[in-house]
Amino acid sequence: MQSVYQNGEFVPRLMLPLSLSYDHRVIDGAAAARFTQFLAFILSDVRRLLL
Repeated sequence: MQSVYQNGEFVPRLMLPLSLSYDHRVIDGAAAARFTQFLAFILSDVRRLLL
């Protein structure tokens, strides 16, 4: 649980820490960042996993 500022007040939210390890010699850091952002977007709404 972590406090998140939402609609003018702090509310408790369940947070999932997400990290990505990669070899920068093989994968560009920008591509890794886009993948991490996409994964967070998909995981933020479980209904997207079904599509």
